[in-house]
Amino acid sequence: MSRVRRVRAEATAATRSFLRRKTAVFFTFFFPVILVVIFGALVRTRPGGGGLFAAPAAYYVPGYLATVVLFTPLSRVGSEIARHRDDHRFEKLATTPLSRWEWLAAHTLVNAGVIGVAGGLILLLVLLVTGASIPVSPALLLLVPFVGLAVVLFCGFGAILGRVADSQDGVIAASNTIALPLLFLSDTFVTPSLLPDWFGLVAFLSPLTYFARGVRSVTFSPAGTEFAPPPLGTVGNLTVLAALAVCFFAVGAYAVPRTE
Repeated sequence: MSRVRRVRAEATAATRSFLRRKTAVFFTFFFPVILVVIFGALVRTRPGGGGLFAAPAAYYVPGYLATVVLFTPLSRVGSEIARHRDDHRFEKLATTPLSRWEWLAAHTLVNAGVIGVAGGLILLLVLLVTGASIPVSPALLLLVPFVGLAVVLFCGFGAILGRVADSQDGVIAASNTIALPLLFLSDTFVTPSLLPDWFGLVAFLSPLTYFARGVRSVTFSPAGTEFAPPPLGTVGNLTVLAALAVCFFAVGAYAVPRTE
């Protein structure tokens, strides 16, 4: 069996396993939807009046997309590794030609498909609920590599969590503990001007920052000078995100267990 067929077979099995868990499917899409509805209502009730949600609605598009790009891979890949380990599946996989990086690549493809659908739904809801105005240009196509690279990055991160945590409950707890601070301290929903000076270091260290700033550079065009262009620009943030994705995927693939 060729490498492509091995990855495809594992991805097909992972997709069927995901679709059989109706609760997981429901909440994978429900969580970002309810977040858009709640935050969208808050944004619309504070139009330029100062405070947390005073920026134009389109400013928060990266935050909405970040919810699914961040939470879904961390919890799904980490939980899948914990589940495989508990069921001793990695011992069986060790007897097959499927390598660790091929296993992670297959599950990354599944997450990319799920997040692609969820991301499209989020963008549609953002336009309908918040009234955001997203500039239509060829640069908007860069959303695809930004989302794709972020999925690769956080799937690798999820694999690391799955290896470190000792159970599925541990993975969920660890992923939420890491994801929630990242979601609000990575230049997503909270503008840098509302945070203390040390925020710059936190944002620099957070991989989600480069996703948020890159997405904002292609989805948000401020009319005035109140909002400065994102640091590094579109290409710079995409380059950093690509480098981090390669590093996290490599470490994550190494972290995938072979035997227990």
